[in-house]
Amino acid sequence: MKHLLLIFFLVLGACKEKSAPLEQTGSPAPAGKAPLADPRPAIVAFGDSLTAGHGVEPGSGWPELMQKELDQKGYAYRVVNAGVSGDTTSGGLARLDSVLEIKPKIVILELGGNDGLRGLPVASTRANLEEMIVALQGGGARVLLAGMTLPPNYGPAYIAQFETMYTDLAARHRLTLVPLNLEKLGTPTDAAARLMQADGIHPTAEGYRRLLPYLMKFVTPAL
Repeated sequence: MKHLLLIFFLVLGACKEKSAPLEQTGSPAPAGKAPLADPRPAIVAFGDSLTAGHGVEPGSGWPELMQKELDQKGYAYRVVNAGVSGDTTSGGLARLDSVLEIKPKIVILELGGNDGLRGLPVASTRANLEEMIVALQGGGARVLLAGMTLPPNYGPAYIAQFETMYTDLAARHRLTLVPLNLEKLGTPTDAAARLMQADGIHPTAEGYRRLLPYLMKFVTPAL
């Protein structure tokens, strides 16, 4: 269970994809009419392959599911998918301006897992995350920070530094910390396989459906 948990949320760099423009998950404009700017405040899902929805059908990732949930519950927000598979915190910094241009009200920041899997210095990962956090808060966004861990083969000292990085940043900048793990979803061990794609790395559409209610517990108070 623990190993599936780590793979589910952290092995996000195994299959890189070409970066794409930020995608808004709301409904498209009617055929024959020019698209109108969506006036609703934005929630930006800013992350890597877990956010990008690698390997599932369009509309099956958690940002798209969140848009449907918000619409059904009458929350007037638009969810923008800013997930790029394989992205690191340095990659996030490189595209931070495109996120700031949206003027988001809420940002779910899900980056750092690929830094850890590459064994990058925790200090540099922390500095990158902190720069993004400060800029996003300066732009008026409320930041929800996804906290992560690493497989045990990375060693207890490195793992401890990595995990502490997220809790420290959340405390320092008064962020909502969102611990990402399957145990929080209450997923039975015998059902875990249905949450993973055949590659054993990325979540299935069912996995994303299980993830959404957990994420909404943190997002809803920020609306």
